[in-house]
Amino acid sequence: MLDSCKLKSACNLPFICNKKINTAGTSNAEVPLADPGMYQLDITLRKGQSLAARDRGGTSDPYVKFKIGRKEVFRSKIIHKNLNPVWEEKACILVDHLREPLYIKVFDYDFGLQDDFMGSAFLDLAQLELNRPTDVTLTLKDPHYPDHDLGIILLSVILTPKEGESRDVQSSIHSFLHWRICEIKTMLMRKSWKRSSKFQTQSLRLSDLHRKSHLWRGIVSITLIEGRDLKAMDSNGLSDPYVKFRLGHQKYKSKIMPKTLNPQWREQFDFHLYEERGGIIDITAWDKDAGKRDDFIGRCQVDLSALSREQTHKLELQLEEGEGHLVLLVTLTASATVSISDLSVNSLEDQKEREEILKRYSPLRIFHNLKDVGFLQVKVIRAEGLMAADVTGKSDPFCVVELNNDRLLTHTVYKNLNPEWNKVFTFNIKDIHSVLEVTVYDEDRDRSADFLGKVAIPLLSIQNGEQKAYVLKNKQLTGPTKGVIYLEIDVIFNAVKASLRTLIPKEQKYIEEENRLSKQLLLRNFIRMKRCVMVLVNAAYYVNSCFDWDSPPRSLAAFVLFLFVVWNFELYMIPLVLLLLLTWNYFLIISGKDNRQRDTVVEDMLEDEEEEDDKDDKDSEKKGFINKIYAIQEVCVSVQNILDEVASFGERIKNTFNWTVPFLSWLAIVALCVFTVILYCIPLRYIVLVWGINKFTKKLRSPYAIDNNELLDFLSRVPSDVQVVCRFCYYYCYYFNVVWLWVLAFISF
Repeated sequence: MLDSCKLKSACNLPFICNKKINTAGTSNAEVPLADPGMYQLDITLRKGQSLAARDRGGTSDPYVKFKIGRKEVFRSKIIHKNLNPVWEEKACILVDHLREPLYIKVFDYDFGLQDDFMGSAFLDLAQLELNRPTDVTLTLKDPHYPDHDLGIILLSVILTPKEGESRDVQSSIHSFLHWRICEIKTMLMRKSWKRSSKFQTQSLRLSDLHRKSHLWRGIVSITLIEGRDLKAMDSNGLSDPYVKFRLGHQKYKSKIMPKTLNPQWREQFDFHLYEERGGIIDITAWDKDAGKRDDFIGRCQVDLSALSREQTHKLELQLEEGEGHLVLLVTLTASATVSISDLSVNSLEDQKEREEILKRYSPLRIFHNLKDVGFLQVKVIRAEGLMAADVTGKSDPFCVVELNNDRLLTHTVYKNLNPEWNKVFTFNIKDIHSVLEVTVYDEDRDRSADFLGKVAIPLLSIQNGEQKAYVLKNKQLTGPTKGVIYLEIDVIFNAVKASLRTLIPKEQKYIEEENRLSKQLLLRNFIRMKRCVMVLVNAAYYVNSCFDWDSPPRSLAAFVLFLFVVWNFELYMIPLVLLLLLTWNYFLIISGKDNRQRDTVVEDMLEDEEEEDDKDDKDSEKKGFINKIYAIQEVCVSVQNILDEVASFGERIKNTFNWTVPFLSWLAIVALCVFTVILYCIPLRYIVLVWGINKFTKKLRSPYAIDNNELLDFLSRVPSDVQVVCRFCYYYCYYFNVVWLWVLAFISF
C-alpha cells in the first residue's frame, strides 16, 4: 500500500516500497501524466563483500547512497562493524529518462565526524532489459586510487516502463496535493521553532570535541615558559607573539606578549590523552597584527610517545620555517577518575566505594594531591517536553555533560521528545567554583546538530542526592526554552583543598566563542562601570557634605569618629572593619532582612541583547560594511572587554561582601581573621620585610614559577552581576550548606 509523502519537485512523484521514499529527475514542469517516457526502477540492495576497512579496529560501518542526476534518491541503513554487510533493502525510484546513470557510493559512518569514503560505482540504466529481473555485481573504485581493491556490491534491479492510466494520474495529483499540504505545515513548524528558539538556532558542528565516546587515558600538563630570539615580523624590529597548541581536537591559545622577541608567558594548561601510545602536539607561533592576517613565525612538534610518564620534561624546541626557540615543561600523568556507566552502576550507592571516596577527601588528607579537590557524580536520568527539531515533529536528543574542559556524552534516543538516558557520569573536581554544564542536542547524521537547551549549575549550589527538574535555557542562559531535564548530582570535596585552589589561576577553556562587536553589549558594560564609579562618587559627595556641615548632627558625629579613629588607628583595623561588614551582612541575611535585589536593569539589557542578536542574524549576509571597519571593530572590542573587566571587578568585590557565594564569603572571613591576627601580633615593618624578601627571591627559588596575584585569583571566582542574573535560580538555593565544611576545616587545623 502506497503512503503519501513529500515531493522534491513537481515533475517527480515518489513511490514507496518497504517504507523507502525516493525521487529522481531535475525538471520543474507541472505534475506529469504517466507516459511511456517514464520508468520505474525497482532496486534490491543485497549485500557487500570484502569492503574496505576504515576504522581502527579493522572494520567499517558501511551504508550505501544511490544518486541519479546529482540527487540522492536512496540511502540504506548502517551495518555496524562489518566488511561483508547484508542489507536486503528494497526501493522504488521513478525516473523520467535513462540518460543519467545510477551512481552507487559506499561510506563508513563515523558518529559526529565526516563519514569516510569506501568506494563508488555506476550502473548504466540504458543497458538494462525492460521487465526482467537482473542481478548486478558492481566493483567499487576510488578515483584517486584506482588500483585499490575496495570490494563489490551486489544488487537486483528491475526496470519497468510506466503505462498511462487515469488511475495513476489521479493518484499522482492526490499525492502532489498532499505533499503541498505537508510542505506548508513543515514550513510553519520550522518558523515556529525558529521563533521559540532565538539563540538556539545557531547549530554546532559535531566534531571530535563532542563525539569522543571513549575516555581519556591520561593528562598532559604543559607549561609554556618563554620564547627566545623569535623572528621580528613588524616594521619596528619586534613582534607581538602568541602560541597555538593542538592535540587532536583539543586546542589552546596563549596570551599575546606585545613588542618583544623574548616573551615570558608562564602559562599552564592540560590536554587529555586519548591514545595509549601518546600523540603529537602541534605548536605554531604567530605575530598578532591588528586589522590584517597574523604573521606566521614558526612551528614545532612534541612527540608524547617519546616522553616518560610521571616525570616533568623541560623541552627547548627549535622553531621550523622560522627563527627562535620555545621553552616548555611537559608532564604526562595517569588518567583522572572519569567514567560513564548505567544507572544501575552507581559508585556512591556502593557503601564501600562511598567510604573510600569520603576518606579520600576527608579533612585529614589536606596535603595529599592538592589538585584533586573533590568528586562529582552526575546522573542524567531523562528529559521531558523537548523541542521538536525535525520535520517529523520529533527529535533525536543526546546530552553533553561538561565540567571545565572535561566533556562526556550520553547515547542518542531516536525520535523521542521525552528521552530516558539513565547514565551516570563521574568527574574529578579541580576547582570547586566550576560550573557544571549539561547541554541537549538533536543529532542530525547528515548535517550539524541542533541546540535544544542547556543548564548551568555551580557546584557550590548543588544539594547532594536530590533529583531535580532543571528548566532548559538558551545558549546565553538568559531565558528559558522548551523542556526540562532531570538530574541527580552529588558533590564531595575537601574544603581546605578547595580554599587553597581558590588562590591559584583558574583553568581556561580550550574552546571559547570569539568576541564580536555589539553596541548593546558596549552600552551594557558602560552602564555597569558607570554604576560602580558612581558608588565612589556618591561616597565622596557624602564625605564632602560632612565637611560642609550640610547636616550638623551628622557632621558632628563624623568629626568625633574621625578624631577617635585617627588617634587610635592600627593597621589591623582595616581587615577588622571589612570583617565586621561581612558579618553584618551575614546576620542581615539570616534574619530575613536581605537587601539584595535582582538587577532588573541588567536583565532588561540582556533581553535587549537577545533582540539585537535576532536582528544581527537577519543581516548576516550584509558583511561589506563590517569588513571595511575591521580595524575599528577590533579597537571597539578591546574597549568593550576593558569595560567588562572593570565593571566585573567592582561587582565581584561587592558580591563578596553581599554573600552571593557563601563559600567565598566564608573564605574571606577566614582570610581576614588571619590577616587581623598577623597585623595585630607582628609589627608592620617585619611583614613588609618578609614580603619584599619573598618578592625579590621568588625567581631565584623557582625560575619557572607562574606569576599570579592571589587576590585577583580569588575575585575571579566571585560572579559578576551578569553572571549572578544568569545563575540566579542556582546560586541562592542553598546558602548555608558549606558551614559544616568550614567546621571540619577548622577542626583539621
